[in-house]
Order: sequence, then C-alpha cells, then structure tokens
Amino acid sequence: MTRARLDEQVALVVDAVRAGAREGTRLVTVDGFSGSGKSRIANAVGLALVAPVLSLEELYPGWDGLAAAVPLAVDWIARPLAQGRPARWWPWDWTRGVRTGARELAPVPVVLLEGCGAGAAALRPFTDVAIWVECDPATRARRLAARPDWPGYAPFRERWAAQENAWHARERTAEHADLVIVND
Repeated sequence: MTRARLDEQVALVVDAVRAGAREGTRLVTVDGFSGSGKSRIANAVGLALVAPVLSLEELYPGWDGLAAAVPLAVDWIARPLAQGRPARWWPWDWTRGVRTGARELAPVPVVLLEGCGAGAAALRPFTDVAIWVECDPATRARRLAARPDWPGYAPFRERWAAQENAWHARERTAEHADLVIVND
C-alpha cells in the first residue's frame, strides 16, 4: 500500500493515467468507505489533470441506493463516454427525494468518477485506472463528524455503513484497484 502526502498521491494517480494514455475518454474511479478522503483525492487529481470529477452521490437514489447507482453509472456515464457519446444523468435531489433535470458531459480526455461503488465490477470494463482509498475507521468517523453535511448524514450513518460493508465484501473493490492510497 502507498502512504504519501496528497501531492505525492496525486502524482501517483496522474502518472498511472498518463501511462495508460489512449484514444477516447479515460475513466478513473476513486472508491473507498465514507470519510476515507475519496472526494478530496479525486478533486486534487481532477485539478492536476484538468478533468471533471463526477460523484456517485448524484446517482444514489436515497440512503438505500448504493447498489442501484452502479447500473446508472454504467448506462448514463461510463458506457456513453466509452462510445464517444456524451454522458447524461439525472442527479438525485436528497432533500426532495426525486431526480432533477438532466446534466450532460461531452467526451473529454479524462473523467474521474468518485464515490462508494465506483470500483464496482460492472464499471471495471470501462475503467482505465481504479483507485481504492484506505483509511482507518476512527479517522473516517472523525472526518465524517467534521463535514458540513454531517447533521443530515448522521441519522443514516449506520444504515449507509451496512450497505458499504456488504458492497465492498461482495465486490472485493480494494483487491481490484490499480492503486491503493492509504489516507489516514
């Protein structure tokens, strides 16, 4: 496992993406448990590569929607981009509990997809670089409690964690990652 500062972590990912340069959109997935630092790492890599970062949070249909988001990510984002077509998805409005108006992303050289489920088996055929962000549970819990959205997330934390645990055990996401970043 790789332990490095954020700038070193970003450099590792950028090198991996550039090493696999090819025609078409390259998909980089960033997966890990809640609070591991997926968004922070994905956003830093996105800045370094001048690449958009899409979040699976926009696809989960509510607090029980982890598994349901993956086929949507395949159909709405990964497959269209792999075929040279725009990605088009309908973000979930967490307050109202409904899908909102469509968003679209034209094919670009690199797209990052971050969130729990991004390293799913169904997405692997479309993925050029898969990253797993590892972090100890105590640090993750501290980070989650410090987030601005914690008051809305806290009542659902255990429910979501149960989905994450079952999902990653079944999908063996960390084992299939090209890079494992330890972000304690």
